[in-house]
Amino acid sequence: MKSRLYVSAAALALMAGGAFAQDLKFPVGEGAFNWASMDAFKAAHGDLAGQELTIAGPWLGPDQELLESMLAYFELASGIDAKYVGSDAFEIQVRIDAEAGSAANVSAFPQPGLAADLARLGQLAPLTAADAAWLQENYAAGQSWVDLSTFAGPDGNPALFGFFYKIDVKSLVWYSPENFEDAGYAVPETMEDLKALTEQMVADGVTPWCIGLGSGAATGWPATDWVEDMMLRVNTPADYDAWVRNELKFNDPKVVAAIEEFGWFVQDAYVAGGKGAVSTTDFRDSPKGLFSSPPQCMMHRQASFIPAFFPEGTQMGVDADFFYFPSYAGKDLGKPVLGAGTVFGITKDSPTARAFIEWLKTPIAHEIWMAQKGFLTPHKGVNVELYGDATLKKMGGILLGADTFRFDGSDLMPGAIGAGAFWTGMVDYTGGKAAQAVADAIQTTWDAMQ
Repeated sequence: MKSRLYVSAAALALMAGGAFAQDLKFPVGEGAFNWASMDAFKAAHGDLAGQELTIAGPWLGPDQELLESMLAYFELASGIDAKYVGSDAFEIQVRIDAEAGSAANVSAFPQPGLAADLARLGQLAPLTAADAAWLQENYAAGQSWVDLSTFAGPDGNPALFGFFYKIDVKSLVWYSPENFEDAGYAVPETMEDLKALTEQMVADGVTPWCIGLGSGAATGWPATDWVEDMMLRVNTPADYDAWVRNELKFNDPKVVAAIEEFGWFVQDAYVAGGKGAVSTTDFRDSPKGLFSSPPQCMMHRQASFIPAFFPEGTQMGVDADFFYFPSYAGKDLGKPVLGAGTVFGITKDSPTARAFIEWLKTPIAHEIWMAQKGFLTPHKGVNVELYGDATLKKMGGILLGADTFRFDGSDLMPGAIGAGAFWTGMVDYTGGKAAQAVADAIQTTWDAMQ
């Protein structure tokens, strides 16, 4: 019955002119995919043959191909002709299109702040209470995803305006399993354990950390990730949200405490080259100390992209591995995860746009991309065995184990702060300026913008 259903659906999609449905990455009905979720979607939404859905987003090149491989199954199940247009100037183009009334039905925002701007201007259609309830029930740390995509509408009232899809994880510590094994070190499970391990390494005559803040004109940004991670480990998610909105001031004792938590790791004996080398070491070079002989350091905290800068030939799981940047056992804050991701919003309402949001709720809409590369999901209904490699599967496990997820705070702040004063302030801090003085200066800059 299943194969007959999908032969019929495929024919329907082709007759409707589906752009991608002729090229399915995985044969329908084969493998460990949740094909039943596709059946269910087809039964509920298979009456849209011949209609069109336009999607705009930032994905180009390989990422566009991966998105389109997922859209092929959407077309197959719905009969909708889905057309995606990517742009390397998406953030500008989506505003222009929205103002002109020519926006795509659905847009994929790489930053929720941009979606919030359009929602406030009445250029984004709200989702439903049922959508919010679904996210709370079916996404790990579900309330976090509702919070992150709830914005004020043109009337000032908050509503759900977005559906997150394709997530990146930043709360990771990279290390060499061989180095740990040779020294007899165990992967720490708590922040208390991580600090004790750091001190043990110093006592053993080993440098615990490699940290580099250098990034040309963007020098300082890696330290903002450290501070954001520490904010989530010493303060509540509500405090974090208030900080990002400038309701909890940058020079509040809670924020200063998070900066000083980062500072605990940036001591001369704790970091390769000493504290003075942190701001002058390029972030792309800093992890290389893990692989030198003898190693220059034992650990490096950085996001999921950093293996791109590991030495050529590095084998994940053998030469390099990672663990969750842990939370404090002594604080009742659960397991927070810092990261980023894309959020779909409806920029031109239509039945096909609403159907696409429903499609994103199906496990199959996530599994098709996750079975390839570069995709993580908080969807609790997916088959995690389908992840394209062991590294993604492990990162996916960290995401699914999160109690709280928060977006990179500096990306949500005004550019003059998150991509300006915060960056330079962290360089000043690692250079010896007191945390309170740094925080005061950042807050002064923010106050001057009011």
